[in-house]
Amino acid sequence: MYQTYSITVPRDTFVRAACEQVGCAAWRHGWESAIDESTDLGQQQAAYIRQQSGRTFREQRRGDGLTVFRFESGQRCFADHKTRPELYAVRDGDWRGNPTGRVRQHQRPQDWVEDFGEHQLRLVDQQQKG
Repeated sequence: MYQTYSITVPRDTFVRAACEQVGCAAWRHGWESAIDESTDLGQQQAAYIRQQSGRTFREQRRGDGLTVFRFESGQRCFADHKTRPELYAVRDGDWRGNPTGRVRQHQRPQDWVEDFGEHQLRLVDQQQKG
């Protein structure tokens, strides 16, 4: 009946992550990009935003010659986010060891929490039965 539930983070391991996953402020609130189209780089950036980015935006010209692209919230920003993955594991046994050698790894934190809750209910049921 002993089971050990653990959440671990591998050392020095990073994975690409979505804006929503990392709590990106640009994703949550939207953002603005001011582009100077008088330069080659600015022209390339503006062309990418307009033709290839796939994002929803409004654009306006400022008096100083910059083009401001206003992006709505809820869409991927232009940053490359990275996060450290969490491993959600359940193994038989306790601190003394794992007698069966069985280890399960959940892919989603919600599944790990559900497993933990169901295990707690089984323990309560068995305790009440005597």
